[in-house]
Amino acid sequence: MAEGAAGREQLEALRESGLPVCSVQPAVRTAVPSAMQPSPKGADERIAAYRASLERLAPVAPGAVFVTNTGPAPDGDMHRGLEEAVRFHRELAPVAADLGVRLAVEPLNPISLNAETMIWTFAQAVELIERTGVEGLGLCLDTWNLWQDPLLEEGIRSHGELISILQVSDWRTPRSGMDRRSVGTGPIPTGRLLHALAESGYTGACVVEIFSQGVPDSLYDGDLRALIRQNRDALEQAWERAA
Repeated sequence: MAEGAAGREQLEALRESGLPVCSVQPAVRTAVPSAMQPSPKGADERIAAYRASLERLAPVAPGAVFVTNTGPAPDGDMHRGLEEAVRFHRELAPVAADLGVRLAVEPLNPISLNAETMIWTFAQAVELIERTGVEGLGLCLDTWNLWQDPLLEEGIRSHGELISILQVSDWRTPRSGMDRRSVGTGPIPTGRLLHALAESGYTGACVVEIFSQGVPDSLYDGDLRALIRQNRDALEQAWERAA
């Protein structure tokens, strides 16, 4: 999303389109500074930046899920980092609720440790949510990030009520954190995970989130509309095969 007049034009175009927005990832979304989001440095300033995104974007995204990440453990101090993450979410979740949207913390793949996250399993995200202890804070389940968690399906079934948004893609040994593939073309057990989610009572959105930047066979170089259709078909096929 652009700033200034260009950003206002984009928001107006979104309003006029009538397209629903199911999830939002603000420019500053980590509780502590991260590799992708190094500024602002201070905890209060980061909370203020996220709050500004909520206030700006919630009016055009009613009911949407606003995704957060913890950021890396500052100077390796995971205890302090988690305390800051608790404060971040404790202050912002009520703001989101007042604006008619929700927050969801996303545990990231271990490839992002020490860069973007200090939590990398489903259970760690649940623990953070429970420690924060506020209504309206959920979990963003991204299959690319969590499929190697051996307790993922168990966690989905036992804490499905915490899942606010589902993000899907597929895996190959990545060249970077921006190297995801289409659903059904890799080893992620998408069908099993979809069934576990259904059994848990999840009825929310399913977002195809494919990053494919800076790789020689980027999926972005093809027909993007066809890519979306292929992934939707692959989701249906994964569901049927796992039935």
